[in-house]
Amino acid sequence: MLNIQDLSIRVAGRLLIDHSSIQLPANSRVGFVGRNGTGKTTLFRAVMSELAPESGSISLPSRTTIGRLAQEAPDGPQTLVEVVLSADVERARLLDEAETAQDPDRIAEIHTRLVDIDAHSAPSRAASILAGLGFSTEAQARPVGEFSGGWRMRVALAAVLFSEPDLLLLDEPTNYLDLEGSLWLEDHLARYPKSLIVISHDRDLLDNSVDHIMHLGNEKLTLYKGGYSSFAKQRAEKQQLDVKAAKKQDDHRKHLQAFVDRFKAKASKAKQAQSRVKMLAKLLPIDVMMDRDVNPISFPAPEKLLSPPIIAMENISAGYEPGKPVLRNISLRIDNDDRIALLGSNGNGKSTLSKILAERLAPQAGDITRASKLKIGYFAQHQLDELHLNESAYDHVRELMPRATEAQIRARAGGIGFSADKADTPVSKLSGGEKARLLLGLATFDHPHLIILDEPTNHLDIDSRAALVEAINEFPGAVILVSHDRYLLEACVDRLWLVENGTVAPFEGDLEQYRRMVLRGDQRSGNGAAKIETPVSKIEARRVAADRRAGLAPLRQKITAAEKAISKHKADIERIDATLAGNLFAKDPQKAASISKTRANTAAALARAEEEWLEASAAYEAETV
Repeated sequence: MLNIQDLSIRVAGRLLIDHSSIQLPANSRVGFVGRNGTGKTTLFRAVMSELAPESGSISLPSRTTIGRLAQEAPDGPQTLVEVVLSADVERARLLDEAETAQDPDRIAEIHTRLVDIDAHSAPSRAASILAGLGFSTEAQARPVGEFSGGWRMRVALAAVLFSEPDLLLLDEPTNYLDLEGSLWLEDHLARYPKSLIVISHDRDLLDNSVDHIMHLGNEKLTLYKGGYSSFAKQRAEKQQLDVKAAKKQDDHRKHLQAFVDRFKAKASKAKQAQSRVKMLAKLLPIDVMMDRDVNPISFPAPEKLLSPPIIAMENISAGYEPGKPVLRNISLRIDNDDRIALLGSNGNGKSTLSKILAERLAPQAGDITRASKLKIGYFAQHQLDELHLNESAYDHVRELMPRATEAQIRARAGGIGFSADKADTPVSKLSGGEKARLLLGLATFDHPHLIILDEPTNHLDIDSRAALVEAINEFPGAVILVSHDRYLLEACVDRLWLVENGTVAPFEGDLEQYRRMVLRGDQRSGNGAAKIETPVSKIEARRVAADRRAGLAPLRQKITAAEKAISKHKADIERIDATLAGNLFAKDPQKAASISKTRANTAAALARAEEEWLEASAAYEAETV
């Protein structure tokens, strides 16, 4: 489908891609990964012919249509459905021509083509995509200009998905979505019938929606088959092999060089020394594709844990206009070690609840009790705009430490990831990920007891998200998370609160159950009421678990028996090898031949035991997933 040959791209003097070749299969769904700033978006621009490569070529089959998420949000008086329908340029053109065409043959051709492209079902398909991205039926009939920038970018995403191009290019599409929209998009992309390349740092999307991973690192493009987890495993194995090969080559190089240094002046060895010089020249260094280190993220621990609960809410109601509460009758508590994720579509009140907890919004009714000396760290994406663009990380830290020495300020700036020259770089020149790291450091500067993180991953790459997971899990205080990144939530939280229909309540299922609920459409039903599956009783759950364990017992016995057989056969082979190593063939050839036959039989038995272990283990894993 997409053929990249010996491609090199340089931007502002910096080499981003260096003589790389990739051929993507037709109808492949490809996740495009790599550290921020390596050139992923630049490659998209080259594919769209918006940027000329330094050398090499990018080719596609003739008449291939390419769709890319618009860089600017749509605006104007058109309704959402009209904006999405207009993305199918051919359908819009044919419908316009059908209204003015006079030639009967042309009219017949137009209507035949409209049938071929399924034009009559287009409004329902457009509405379905908009609904999946969080727009109600009423919202779809409103002008696009009435929505905020984030919601209008969702409309742009709906439009490019609706147009269904031969090659769909998506650059971080989940940045505009909540968890519910991300789950829908993940499912939609997994069923996309044509070719797709998606730049994303969402591990679940990359595991569940694509069949190839294209990695950009060290200016090279590499294609891997499978999702992200498979890619990570393959890449780690390749790095290990590269390190071993590079060491072996380095040892060989040292051996050759030592020979040359020792004998280059000796006439009898001059030719041999010269031949080794030529061998050294031909030994091209092995490129070890090692990842650069990622700066860790850390949250300062609270100086002293407080007596629980640290926050208790009783019949809280809150909103932004008198008499129009967004949330009503909330009665919940937060303890020292809570890890809570807020679920629910955007607009249901997750940010409102976060602001109440962070003391940025006063409740309209009810009581909220906070522990004495409670400190709260609050991070939200809109706070990125509050950073002073002309000031550096050092300047921001100095404002919080007015009496500290130069060394103390720089040490603290280094502690949040801004050491040496990076501490003096103006915020305006920092990447999105660096700004997010700075804001995380400033938000948690005072050793908070509770950290509230509202979409903290939008500008972080996969490795930085892993660092964030580690920081959250090491933090001894409480954490409230709002995120569309399911991997982050599954790795960090142990409680789920569903914010929906004007209230907040514990969600009794897990994230997989919530995903199924969202994809069924229950969470986006007309009245917004969630239909949570009733959990089985504890007694019934124990009975089911006991029955399952009993059913798995034969497989466990097979695995154990196979493991014992493998250990026995390996020990026998080691003993036989030790016997044969003692020059037995010279001393007693007949006995040596007999022992060799026994070894062959033992090796065959070992192979059978290993095969039995693999089959039993695979069956056991299939039953326990």
